[in-house]
Amino acid sequence: MSERLHIGTFPLSSRADRERAAALLVAELFYDPRDAVDEVEEACAEDRLCFAAHLDGYLVGWIAGNAGYDGRVWELHPLVVAKETQRQGIGTALVRALEDAAHAKGGITIWLGTDDEQGQTTLAGVDIYPNLPAHLATVKAVRPHPMTFYQRLGYTVIGVIPDANGIGKPDILLGKRIVR
Repeated sequence: MSERLHIGTFPLSSRADRERAAALLVAELFYDPRDAVDEVEEACAEDRLCFAAHLDGYLVGWIAGNAGYDGRVWELHPLVVAKETQRQGIGTALVRALEDAAHAKGGITIWLGTDDEQGQTTLAGVDIYPNLPAHLATVKAVRPHPMTFYQRLGYTVIGVIPDANGIGKPDILLGKRIVR
């Protein structure tokens, strides 16, 4: 498949790619269609990093990153890959492209949030405030959750925002040092 897959910077000049990128957000990450169009434009602004994955010339995924802390820390948001092409290394290739580009710009760390709105981790449905450190030390996925994908790529749970999406629905924060 590697010959058919191309990872490159995401040019916003292609209307078809912008529309496909927004459609991926709606289909895979459940964005409102109006919000998805805005997210694509914002995520791929000139001051950000944005990469696209094309399989046989067709957009099947994309990723963006935004710098903070004077360029030392980058937020990965969003990453989306079409369901029919998941588990083929496309997400991994996109994350690696973002890591390499952020590192080339002086980045030291990448962080991201993975919401648990569907009870996919041990933090869901639990009041984690009384003993937050213990909950963080033992967090794991109980059903498929993006956290495990990122952990396979070397990301570590670095925090949580309890109740970010409602009572018992946290946002789990992961990070990785990208200095080699």
